[in-house]
Amino acid sequence: MSDGKQPEPGGWLAHVPVTLFTVVMGLCGFTLALRAGEAALGLGHFASGAAHVLSMLVFAAVSVLYIAKGLRHPGAVVGEWQHPVKLAFFPAISIALVLMSVVMLDPAPGLARAMWLVAVPMQLVLTISVVSGWISARSFQHGHLTPAWFIPAVGNVIVAIAGVPLGYLEISWFFTSVGLVFWIVFLVLVMNRLIFHDPLPQRLQPTLVILIAPPSVGFLAWVALVGGIDPFAHVLLNVAYLFTLIVAVQLPRLLRLSFSLAFWALSFPMAGVTIASFTYAEATGSAGHRIIGLGLLAVLCVIILGLLFRTAKAMRNNEVFVPD
Repeated sequence: MSDGKQPEPGGWLAHVPVTLFTVVMGLCGFTLALRAGEAALGLGHFASGAAHVLSMLVFAAVSVLYIAKGLRHPGAVVGEWQHPVKLAFFPAISIALVLMSVVMLDPAPGLARAMWLVAVPMQLVLTISVVSGWISARSFQHGHLTPAWFIPAVGNVIVAIAGVPLGYLEISWFFTSVGLVFWIVFLVLVMNRLIFHDPLPQRLQPTLVILIAPPSVGFLAWVALVGGIDPFAHVLLNVAYLFTLIVAVQLPRLLRLSFSLAFWALSFPMAGVTIASFTYAEATGSAGHRIIGLGLLAVLCVIILGLLFRTAKAMRNNEVFVPD
């Protein structure tokens, strides 16, 4: 319902968006960032434990809602799949499950392995399906291209973060290679679109923050694969810092926009660069990167609390599950 009075055709369930899985991505990233911060400060895992529980509850709720939507309103799911912008968000489903496997690595490695083994084939299928959709006979316009197109690439890179500890080295190399190549390709396309074409629609402007995610997560995957910090890892981390600074300049303008679920795009990329900073600090003993990580973690905490508050307020006002 859009105004609290008249039900929309098909009911609110038909309008549960696939972008809701980005909320799970953000909360999982927040959990991992808190763990890294707690380790850097020598603290216990109370805060990250609470975030872990919240991540699991939200993941379960979002999964049930979207499965219910698929069963009761399959046409609505097909409509999202055929949408030139929403198509890129479908891999967020498998990415959320991969991230849950990363979150589960320490407390429940057996469950983490089971989740990973389900999520990785799903990620491959969704990546191939989305890319096939992009290069099919359908006509895409420059206006359809947004930073959200990085999502399939990011998902492929995340596979290695749990895959290497679980012992799936070659599979991890495959997905990381695919993800990094697609990142480079889409970085060129997205920057061309942002510079030479019309600005992003207001509703999609928060997706600019996704620019931070590929180099941040790429750094984490690369360090896991090579077992340490090498020159390419330095490149990835510093590119992530550059995009963080670019986004920081844009942030005051973004925060003046009307709230939508697209604002959850702020969460996971910030978590990625925060974890990358702590990872570099731990590997090299860099006090400077530890301080950067703590600063980014403080910003991330404010972002997550703000997003939870604004999302709860929007849901109370029936402003979330509404037609675009």
